Amino acid sequence: MISVSQAPENNLPALRRKARHYALQALYQWEMAKQPLHEIQAQFLTDYDMKHVDTEYFGEMLHDIPANLNELQDEFEPLLDRKLSDLDPIELSLLRMGVWELKNRIDVPYKVVINECVNLAKRFGATDGHRYINSILDKVAANTRKIEMAAARK
Repeated sequence: MISVSQAPENNLPALRRKARHYALQALYQWEMAKQPLHEIQAQFLTDYDMKHVDTEYFGEMLHDIPANLNELQDEFEPLLDRKLSDLDPIELSLLRMGVWELKNRIDVPYKVVINECVNLAKRFGATDGHRYINSILDKVAANTRKIEMAAARK
């Protein structure tokens, strides 16, 4: 297992990409089975090869997202064209993850957050789910990363 402090700077994006990958699966498991988070985390750390994963980031996402569900969902729920309960569990988990990163991890560029979530949606989600994820997270980024988006446009 690797932490950020042990990772070479150029490996950080790959380590975080893997952390997001596993966090999506873990959050999906939590959503579907309502299993305690510490059990899910222990299972992932035991059952999966976490040598090339930022396990600190994985753990932070896994525990912080469920702890702040209402705050995160308040950011994207008004932007939905359907009820929250009608979202696919993968899309719901990805929106929560994306909003969490946009709000709490300003060290990660907004374009990276959106791109990572879109790629995960392509891999795990419904056929056109990635377009929906892209659209909603782009609107959230416009609200949460105004300065960064304005600087990118210049």
